[in-house]
Amino acid sequence: MNCPKCLNELHVQSEICPHCGIVFEKYLKYHPEQKARQNIQPPIVRLYNEDETPPLRQLLLHETQQTTLAHVIGRAIILAGLIIWSWQLISPSIESNEVGNSFLHQVNLPFHEAGHIVFRPFGAFITSLGGTLGQLLMPAICTGVLLLKTRDPFGASVALWWVGENFLDIAPYMNDARAGRLPLLGGNFGHSAPYGFHDWQYLLTESGLLQYDHSLAKAVFMTGSAIMALSLLWAGLVLIKRYKDIKRSC
Repeated sequence: MNCPKCLNELHVQSEICPHCGIVFEKYLKYHPEQKARQNIQPPIVRLYNEDETPPLRQLLLHETQQTTLAHVIGRAIILAGLIIWSWQLISPSIESNEVGNSFLHQVNLPFHEAGHIVFRPFGAFITSLGGTLGQLLMPAICTGVLLLKTRDPFGASVALWWVGENFLDIAPYMNDARAGRLPLLGGNFGHSAPYGFHDWQYLLTESGLLQYDHSLAKAVFMTGSAIMALSLLWAGLVLIKRYKDIKRSC
């Protein structure tokens, strides 16, 4: 099959020409003589075999579903909101626990508590760590599903942002390991609760790292901030690519 506009030979089935960027269905709608002359069939939305791993650039930036300008504008508004929200969460100090006061903390909390239950068969240490693992695994799974199964890189970038936000959510809890001032589930506080009730007091004490609670919390906070920044950059690149594809097809 050759592209009806640039006449380059196409070696993969696609809805968009990789050479000139036209959308075949839209082009043929306004150029019926091309379809009649070359007997070009409607495009198949498939860039690779399902059992093949797509190239990294295509995996990270290409969407299998056709995106309109309205979709791009809507997602750009979401991206702008995430940028502002990221600054509001990252700029305050860890001690302020700004993330813990966000409504997203209430979203993360059920996954944290579920993690304790899921990892309970693996012993007391892993059970305590399971809360943190639970709230990291859920957004990570969402990222993988949206990227590999749904082929929605923008959605995957937002889910990756959620992964980074969870690192920020964990940092104040870790930073509080020695002080025990943060309120815990049920109204308890770490300094008055039984040993083991405060996850990170128990984890860092058992691993001999309690004196490094502030340093570890800063490292976790910086990791989360970096993940959030990378996810926002990824989302921006996806939108730029989709906008360029739409402009080329017009």
